[in-house]
Amino acid sequence: MSEEIIKAIVYTSLDESIGPNPLLWIPLDLPEKIRMGVSIKSITMLTTDQGIVPNSLVIMPFPAFKLKGIIKYIEREDNSRRGGIALSSIALLFNEADDLIFYKYMDYLEPVFSESSKKLIDLENGEAKSDEIFVEIDNFRLKLAEILDDLYQKEKSTSELEAFPEEKIKEELQESNFKIVVCGDPGVGKTSTILRLTDNAFMRTYVPTLGVSISERLMALGDKHVNLILWDIAGQSKFELMRRHFYKGTDAVILIFDLTNRTSFESVSNWFNDIKKYEKDLTGLIFGNKEDLLDKRKIPAQEALKIAETLNLEYVETSALTGKNIEQSFYKVAETLFKSK
Repeated sequence: MSEEIIKAIVYTSLDESIGPNPLLWIPLDLPEKIRMGVSIKSITMLTTDQGIVPNSLVIMPFPAFKLKGIIKYIEREDNSRRGGIALSSIALLFNEADDLIFYKYMDYLEPVFSESSKKLIDLENGEAKSDEIFVEIDNFRLKLAEILDDLYQKEKSTSELEAFPEEKIKEELQESNFKIVVCGDPGVGKTSTILRLTDNAFMRTYVPTLGVSISERLMALGDKHVNLILWDIAGQSKFELMRRHFYKGTDAVILIFDLTNRTSFESVSNWFNDIKKYEKDLTGLIFGNKEDLLDKRKIPAQEALKIAETLNLEYVETSALTGKNIEQSFYKVAETLFKSK
């Protein structure tokens, strides 16, 4: 199964003369346009982010190829380079439809990427031949394949259980389905947050042309069950006229902003007022996402608490990367809705 999930691996170096340069790739017949497209986009990201090399894994879309990638950036000392630093990246490519398993199990994959990165640094510092580096990249692929096979089997068994709930649960859900609208500016982590929550989801429906994706999460509240229907509303302005159709029937709202992006924080009130035009009685939460990026934080907690108080919503700081506070927060929303039905 892993052979179907892992579409390709591309190892790229930033060459001072020619720019991003794909050095090695698997499979060997990977089209040049994919090799170059992945190399250019992944390395160019560093030049557009003030040269800051991310320590954690980065998920990057490649819509032209209908692929996504997990990127690990590698920085090593090299006195022959300008600035004394050599930059490279290793990209694992997969189909967009398989993104759930990667979002869900990112923590499982991180050690494999880190271990391989260290080995690649040692090989590059030792001026190893390309075939030696290729062996390491293939070993990296095999380790990932083994992990993904295990995770896929786990996901499959969980999904089968979720797909056929007991009759009692089915009866409960006839009156315990709640619509949760999740909104915020582009790039704040709405989809990542939802994927963190729906690690046991049995249905994800995408309607990209309409600017919305719909997921479900079954939650147990003691001996009772509720089903949260999560509407991930696109933040782009081109979908502005369509959003009002998605707001109808909202039971609760999750407003998300990026703690490292002040503009997204200032938009929270606008999102709230936009929904308020169509749904007067709103309950829900404000998520300050990307709590893990401590050194890039722009919004103090006190400032976020103040706007939450103004909107009569509770404020929580979350991380879609680590999962911090996400499960607990949605549980709290589910509990509130169930008690008020």
